[in-house]
Amino acid sequence: MSTANLSIIIPTFNRKEILEKTLNAYLNQTSSQEIREILVVDDGSRDGTSDAVLEVSKDSSVPIRYFRQMENRGPAATRNVGIREARGTILLFGDDDIVPTPTLVAEHLSWHAMYPDIAVGVLGQVAFAPELDPTPFMEWLGSDGPVCGFAKLSDGKEVGDECNYFGCTSVKACLLQKNMFFDEELRFYEDFELTFRLRKRGFRLLYNPRAMGYHYKWMTFSDAHRRAKASALAFKTLETKEAGICLKEQAKLKSSASRRAKRFKQLLKPLIHALRPPCLALLPPVLDSQIPLPWTAYRTLYRLLVEMTL
Repeated sequence: MSTANLSIIIPTFNRKEILEKTLNAYLNQTSSQEIREILVVDDGSRDGTSDAVLEVSKDSSVPIRYFRQMENRGPAATRNVGIREARGTILLFGDDDIVPTPTLVAEHLSWHAMYPDIAVGVLGQVAFAPELDPTPFMEWLGSDGPVCGFAKLSDGKEVGDECNYFGCTSVKACLLQKNMFFDEELRFYEDFELTFRLRKRGFRLLYNPRAMGYHYKWMTFSDAHRRAKASALAFKTLETKEAGICLKEQAKLKSSASRRAKRFKQLLKPLIHALRPPCLALLPPVLDSQIPLPWTAYRTLYRLLVEMTL
């Protein structure tokens, strides 16, 4: 009888080409014999995803189970299908466009062996795929920017609020299957909100940078800006949840600094209004080039440009 105990959950939507690459990478893991199943949950794709999954499944030594939602319901609902259907004792959450390195599964499993406590999960590292030749701005987005804060993390240490990210995260199945599902009202912040609730029950998320996956997604400033607008809209929903209320309370602890910053912004409003046309014309092409800038510059320019347009 097989002792494989890992279920891999991959939500997907209209990305069949990169999904095939991702699935094949999981099938070629150094510890592929430890994978009990791969669950692909299709969030209403219209690009032939089901046929692509079937094709990969034909020669797969690992069972690939395919589930389909007829309508696009978002990552929370999609992952919840995987949580409910999974048969393994450990759940590894991946994304359809995050291709694992050959030892990613082995790294996750080895850490769960070292930390068998039900309340311990493992976060792997994600970086933009080198073969995409990512811009310096993209590198900042994934390491220190709004996408994820891996640069702030330390090997083996507990992850704080800077990187509650389920694109390369593994947890014990029983921790989630006891009614700890993603909140399906949220299309952003669903990772943050679930982790908040888990931490109230003693959950700890540890960072293992050797559990590495590569993100096959090109991001321009325009892409990042659209993401920021969607995120800002979704934050209104988060604010109705306990996690969002606590986040606002934390912001109040920095109220004096916030008030100073608010007054400073009010003073700068006329200048920002005057600079808006040239900034929006000139800065995005610079950010999308291969010209490297200090991370402080990316941080400042990104915030400035987003504030101008949100």
